[in-house]
Amino acid sequence: MLTNTESAGKVYGTQGNKIGNAHLKWAFSEAAVLFLRGNDDAKRYLQKLQRRMSKSKALSVLAHKLGRAAYYMLKTGSVFDEARLLKGQVATGSELDT
Repeated sequence: MLTNTESAGKVYGTQGNKIGNAHLKWAFSEAAVLFLRGNDDAKRYLQKLQRRMSKSKALSVLAHKLGRAAYYMLKTGSVFDEARLLKGQVATGSELDT
C-alpha cells in the first residue's frame, strides 16, 4: 500500500510510487551515454557531477538535463545548443580566449 508523506498536516508526496515514463528514461539515458562519446566538455561536466554523487546518479542527472533540453527545443522550435546546455558548468577553450 502506498502512503502519503505528511508532517504537521502538510502532504509532501507519496512513498513508493514510480513516476515518469520508463521508456523515456531509458531513451534519454542512452542519449546521455552517446552525448559523452567523444565530447570532452560533456565528460568534464560528468566528472564535476561525480565529485558530488555516484557515476550512475551523475549519468541520470545528465540524462534528465538532456530531456529538459529536448522539451525546451520542441516547445520553442529552437535548435540544440551544447554551450547553453553546459553553460556555467565547464569553461571551454573558446570561452577562455574571449
